[in-house]
Amino acid sequence: MSRLIVTRPAPEAQYWTEALLQNSWPAHALPLIEIGEPSDAATLMDLQKWRVQVFETHAAMFVSGAAVSHFFADMEPAQVGARLAAGPAPTRFWAPGPATAAALQEAGVPVDRIDAPARDAPQFDSETLWPIVAPQLHARARVLMVRGTSAGAPLDVVAGSGRDWLIQQCLAAGARVEACVAYERRPPVWTSGQQELARAATGPDVAWLFSSSEALANLQTLVPMADWQHTFALVTHPRIAQSAQAAGFGHVVTSRPALRDVMLALESTWSHA
Repeated sequence: MSRLIVTRPAPEAQYWTEALLQNSWPAHALPLIEIGEPSDAATLMDLQKWRVQVFETHAAMFVSGAAVSHFFADMEPAQVGARLAAGPAPTRFWAPGPATAAALQEAGVPVDRIDAPARDAPQFDSETLWPIVAPQLHARARVLMVRGTSAGAPLDVVAGSGRDWLIQQCLAAGARVEACVAYERRPPVWTSGQQELARAATGPDVAWLFSSSEALANLQTLVPMADWQHTFALVTHPRIAQSAQAAGFGHVVTSRPALRDVMLALESTWSHA
């Protein structure tokens, strides 16, 4: 392998790239998603409301570490802990994987308030989380979904729209489900050097690491004429694998999303150079 392209949002991409370089992988950071606060005034007002009311819910589901960091951006960990201790409800905090669970702990949520799949779970997603949290729900339980949105997307993220599998399960269990947007995903603005790197990163000795289908969609927009037929894609979920195949990547390898598991997948598929 001559190049391993890490497409996670910054600063995650930089962290992963440094870790991979320390393990002798030829990693290059090339973020395909930019993350920032919501640009819509109404969405920001709704977010501020939920930063207060989250402590009154039965459970709050955070879809990612970015959802955690942006939701609690205005609160110190000690403040979060104090609000939980004084809150009127013993709010549970749901995480689809260990990285999000760790972000919740860093934000000040006690570990005994967090529900997440085991570190050795075959996959980190809502389907794996559901059997863990389902027994908590009852009629009239109030659940908040904290998520992101894509720039320019319609403001139709009100929970219960039927698009989210976990929301459907919660509703079927009798819960009242609401949602708020904590961050906005945007296509990156690349430098000329980044554009050159992307155009050159094709061929059988190159692999791209994808952690979202949206990153793949942005790549197709940014490099529309690229031929990925002989290029490898290492992806962290079967749904992303389908997107990579649809984008034209001829070789797709699926790994669990933790950094350690990605490195194991690399070791089993490629040599370092």
